[in-house]
This record gives sequence, structure tokens and C-alpha cells, in this order.
Amino acid sequence: MNRTAESTRTAKLAATTALAAALLAGCATSPAPRADLSAGKAEAALAQGKHGRAIEHAEAAVLAEPRNAAYRAMLGSAYLDAGRFASAVTTFDDAVKLGDSSPRTALSLALALIGIADYHQATVVLGQAEADIAADDLGLAYALAGEAERGIHIMSHAIRGGDNTPKMRQNLAYAYALAGRWKEARLMAAQDVPADKLGARIEEWAHMVQPQAWQARVAALLGAPVGVADRGQPVQLALANHPSVEELAGHAAAPAAPTEEIPPPPVLADNGELLPVGDSAPLTAVPAPAAAQAEPNGLQQAFAALAPAVAKLAQVTHDAMQFVQQPVIQPAPTRAVAAPKRAAAVPAARPARTTQAEGTHLVQLGSFLSEQSARRAWTTYTKRYPQLAGHKMVISQAVLDGKRYFRVSAAGFGQASSAALCGQLKTKGQGCIAYAESRPLPGAIDTGVRLARR
Repeated sequence: MNRTAESTRTAKLAATTALAAALLAGCATSPAPRADLSAGKAEAALAQGKHGRAIEHAEAAVLAEPRNAAYRAMLGSAYLDAGRFASAVTTFDDAVKLGDSSPRTALSLALALIGIADYHQATVVLGQAEADIAADDLGLAYALAGEAERGIHIMSHAIRGGDNTPKMRQNLAYAYALAGRWKEARLMAAQDVPADKLGARIEEWAHMVQPQAWQARVAALLGAPVGVADRGQPVQLALANHPSVEELAGHAAAPAAPTEEIPPPPVLADNGELLPVGDSAPLTAVPAPAAAQAEPNGLQQAFAALAPAVAKLAQVTHDAMQFVQQPVIQPAPTRAVAAPKRAAAVPAARPARTTQAEGTHLVQLGSFLSEQSARRAWTTYTKRYPQLAGHKMVISQAVLDGKRYFRVSAAGFGQASSAALCGQLKTKGQGCIAYAESRPLPGAIDTGVRLARR
């Protein structure tokens, strides 16, 4: 009887082992989905407005063919539709680096930059593609980026030139509203909006031009959600992780570059100060972020995009980025766009570029135990983060718990732009604190030594 039981157990064990082996073999030999198949599924999901599924399939396509510019642009459109503006910026920038020079990708990148309050870079991108982007889209994009008068000039000139379409008129009316020229906005909107709907349209625009609605303006234009938590593009998709054959050959032939001394990202200590880096500890090299931003961020009814089913990959980003096709006959908006959850705490007075003289806010980047270390860190920060270009360094002293700190900050920001920059840096692992110049951080014992370094 014991032998029978033992034989039964042995047979069961053999069967279980064989089944497990078969399952493992099936997993090992199951190929990853082809890029074109994943791209097709992503296109279908985009056309149906299924943002999560579109992102999933588009990421699979990019992972299968990481240096395909069209797949990168498609993924950027999926991120944009889902309200993930930071991820969209990185992905559209990747597409541009891979050779995508289409005006729709440039326009998409500009809108994504507006969505993260990087207005200066957005205007740079628009300026580079200005000759190729349609005047109605270009003018409204400039207005959303804080250059409303420039947008008004572009669209007014186009109308005088014969491009007098409903889309052009309604985009111009909204640009007038963004510029605070409400009389012109009402007169222009009245050319296409029925009289009984005009009041609702103007009221909606009045809500959308509020400082705290800086992200909601772009989200409403695209029909995207507001205040979406975005950790950025997945690391495995970073373009830097997929070099070309030429780049690999160049790296193999190039001599080893000297290691640059880079301070580690600061963190907060118990007393609230950014944890200092001691002078005695050697500075170690830290790789730069994988994907850099481009160098040179009711309206749903007024600017609704026609979304025909996408049949070809080349049409995907174009369909996602149409501004207005039939704004006139559409009824007044019925869906209120929720105010951004986090952006409300850091509103931008106006999304115009802030100069040094006009800056009211700073961004503290690090805290050190000597002024020499703080100065050296500034050089590193400006190399690592292009967003600091054009801003002056401020070194200030503070005493907390009996310890003296040398804080290094970037000056020349507005309230919204300082918070937006800090948010971008934190996604890359860089500690920072955005604060008003009129309200120094705790422990400050001077107002800062401003150096003419840009």
C-alpha cells in the first residue's frame, strides 16, 4: 500500500513538472507584439478616445521600434489626449530629434509645453515652424502661450487676406478674450455664435482666462483631463537608451571623457532646509536626465476638433491636434471643465515670459556648507537643466539650528513659472523649493548676492 501511494505521488509530481515546463516554454517562446500591430491598435484606441489603451499599445510600438519617429509622434498624441503634458513634451521632442519636421508635431509639442507652463520654449517651437502651421492654429497657440497680441495680429492679417472662416473668427475671438479685449471678443464671436448662446460663450471664456486655469485652457482645447499625475515617459522608452548604429560607433571610437563633478540631488533635512553637501565629501558623477526638453508649455464646444476614424498612421497626430472645425453652429458648452487641482496653488498671473527685472519668485536648487561649493554647483545645474538659461544665480546665507548654509537659487521667475520649473526638476530627481522674493525662506540672514551669470 505504501508503494502504491508513493507511486501515485511520483506520478502527480511528474505531471506537475511537465505542465510547468510546458508553461515556461510557452512563455519563453511567445514573441513580443510587432511594432506595426501595436501601432494599429493604438490608432484604433485613439480614434475611440480610449486613452489608457492607446498609451499602452503606442508604448509597445515604440519599445519594438524605438527609433521610429512616427511611432514616437503617435505616442506623444496619446499622452497629450490623456492630459500627460510632461510625457508628451519628451516624446514629441524625441520625434523631432529622429527627424520629424511636420508642422503638426511642432504644434503638438508647443501645446504640450504650454500645458506645463513652459511658455518661452513653446513660442520658440512655434517660431521655428511658423511658416508651416496654419494661421488659425498658430495664432491661437501664440495667444495660449501668453502672446495674445501676436496671435491677434496673425489671425487678423489672415482674415484681411481672405481666410475668413468660422474657425479663424472664433479663434480670433478667443484670442481677444485672452488679451482682455472683451468688446472685440464679443463682436467677433457674435458673427458665428447664435445670440441666445453668446452670453454663455463669453462667460465660459471669462472662467478660462483666469490665472489658475493656465493648464485647463489647453486641456479644454484638446478635450483632455486636467490635473493628471504624470511621472514622465517610462525610462525604458528614453531615446538615450536606444542609440543609433552611428552613435554606438562614435562612442566606441571616442576617448573617455573626464568625469565631471556633479553634486548629488539635494533632499530636505529635518529642519526643512535642503540637505547640504559637505565640502569634505567628494562629488560623484551623475548621468544627465535621459530625455531633455526641446531646445531652441465649455471651450471644448468653441474649439472642438473633428475626430474622424484614423486610417493611416500619418493622420494620427493631425487628427488629435485640430483646433476648431465647426465652432459656429455648435451649442453652448454643457460640460464644465474642472479647475486644475494643483495648478490652482501656483497660478501664473499671465503666461508671458518673465524677465529678470520683472521676476518676483526664485527656485532654490541646493544648499551647501560653503559659498565655493554653491558657486560650483550653479555651473553644474545650468549645464544639466537648459530651463535655467537666461536666469541669474542668487547665493544667500541662512542659519538653521546653529548651522550656516549657502543656498543657491535661480532668479527671475513668476509665481506659476517657478512652480512649474520646480515640478519639472522634481520629476528628474532634483530637489528644489519655489518661493517669493518678498518672503525669504526660514533662516535667511541676507537677501542674496546676485551674480550677473546667465
